[in-house]
Amino acid sequence: MQKSYAICHFCGKRVSYTECSDEETAPEDARCEMLKGWLLVRQWKGIGLIDDYDFCSLDCLQKWVVSQLPKIPEEYLRAFDENEDK
Repeated sequence: MQKSYAICHFCGKRVSYTECSDEETAPEDARCEMLKGWLLVRQWKGIGLIDDYDFCSLDCLQKWVVSQLPKIPEEYLRAFDENEDK
């Protein structure tokens, strides 16, 4: 059987596994065992456009989600501080 790999989209952790089927006995490094605890996220981007992401932990998923959020420019935030001083 051919080896496949899952790579955490955030930290880069890599795990190898073997695909298994219902007809055969599961190998020792079966995907369902090797990826226990991992999170697999599918982002739908449009008709036929799907991105798949693998994350080794909730912590990596959370950090990735935060990194995807738009950033508020620092100058904008400082403007509020300046108005409070007046």
